[in-house]
Amino acid sequence: MPLPIPQVGGSALSYGGAVHGSDQGPEGAAARFTGRAVTGLRPLSGTLVEAILDDGRVVMVKRHDAPGGVGAEAAGLRWLGAAGTVRVPAVHGHDGRWLVTDRVPEGRPDGRTASRFGRDLAALHACGAEAFGAAPPGGPRDASIGLAPLRNVPGTDWPGWYAEHRVLPYLRAAVDDGTLRAGEASVVERVCERLPELAGPPEPPARLHGDLWNGNVLWGADGHAWLIDPAAHGGHRETDLAMLRLFGCPHLDEVLDGYQEAAPLADGWRERVPLHQLFPLLVHAVLFGRSYAEQAVGAARAALAR
Repeated sequence: MPLPIPQVGGSALSYGGAVHGSDQGPEGAAARFTGRAVTGLRPLSGTLVEAILDDGRVVMVKRHDAPGGVGAEAAGLRWLGAAGTVRVPAVHGHDGRWLVTDRVPEGRPDGRTASRFGRDLAALHACGAEAFGAAPPGGPRDASIGLAPLRNVPGTDWPGWYAEHRVLPYLRAAVDDGTLRAGEASVVERVCERLPELAGPPEPPARLHGDLWNGNVLWGADGHAWLIDPAAHGGHRETDLAMLRLFGCPHLDEVLDGYQEAAPLADGWRERVPLHQLFPLLVHAVLFGRSYAEQAVGAARAALAR
């Protein structure tokens, strides 16, 4: 039985019975998109709420503050789910602010689950995309990654597309707000100039999660890894893997072994990790400041040292 919940989102909540009040809050969104009455809410953060339905199920209700974020996330989940590989929570519906999905009952990571996740992730990537930068079907061109804008502009050449649409926009923003110094920016610019030789063998566009840090991998009670909160688009498969390494992932060696078993990576992929980490580090520099800018410059120097 859920604990009594205080007022959330300006709507009156009742304990031990149906929730009433404005349909503009999380309880209204949960009721609209599931067709069930809500008997309680359990806030998990400032933007995420568990809603308990009158049939006993629990769904997640997420508020999006970034422009295009809710539509992009919903389209991304559906696109990833359509691959039938890595598991993703079902989308019940969304509007301009709220997204309602299934809740994933969480378990604990282990080596077997991690190896399966690696194989499933390789299969997801292999499902492909129409182009580098292609948005999921029905997804917006102007999306977001966290609270930062993310523009999905299709391209056919990964090095050129990565420089123009994933590295340079955030580099300029970091310089403009004073987070990154001009001399440091020149190091990143040299990476962009040398991308054709640094990128490794050409690969087709992969179906990426796009924001694959450890917090967006849930280790389910069913023995499978689940993906949440995507910034999905067509990209290079090494980018997802590099982001898993950037912020740590339980049993990462087993994940990578499973991936390599299903779809071996091109020679030199380990040396290219800093190149692929440059994008998320610059995003974090724009959002969170100087320490990430220093890490981005370090990654750029490591990429150039190959």
